Amino acid sequence: MESQARGGTRWKRFAVVMVPSVAATAAIGVALSQGALAASFSVSGQQFKLTAGKINATGFTQYGALDSTKAGKKPVTVVGMDKAEISDLCQSVVIPVPVFGDVSMNLTAGKDAPVEAKKLFVDADELSANATFNNIDIGVSVDDTTKGPGPHKGDTYLPGSFAQQAESATLTDVKQRAWATTAGTFKLSGLHMSVKKGKHECY
Repeated sequence: MESQARGGTRWKRFAVVMVPSVAATAAIGVALSQGALAASFSVSGQQFKLTAGKINATGFTQYGALDSTKAGKKPVTVVGMDKAEISDLCQSVVIPVPVFGDVSMNLTAGKDAPVEAKKLFVDADELSANATFNNIDIGVSVDDTTKGPGPHKGDTYLPGSFAQQAESATLTDVKQRAWATTAGTFKLSGLHMSVKKGKHECY
């Protein structure tokens, strides 16, 4: 009985911390799946992980910047896309909850029909993929990019610094560790969200 009481107390503490955010995330997720909202993911200065089976992008830019987080400024590579179609998208974040332990929130979409995004920016400090670029320019000034979005409003970057751009890009087997993702619109087909105890990341 004593063990059950402690378990009950932990669950109540977990619920107090998590239920409001989960409910809000679910409501936002439904709106996003209908293409109703602009999207912005930033988890209190925490890193989160993204994977995708394939990304077809038109209007591609990439440049260095600094993200402001609660842990201080973090160097990132900003990848910007005018339009993107994303298959087999997964996004995960692990949230440490006092007493209860780690809790994982996972979002998946794009299994049967691709996710559609416009003015998509991902601030990542780790990226791996197989990539093909069409009509690419390497070493242009970040202020002179014309083939894709950017620089993103609010980014901290060095004016005139190195960037690359392409008219289109195809990336497969994509794995990213990111600090923030923003999009003008983000339509998620087949959206599914889950919350589980422990670490359950996209990769």
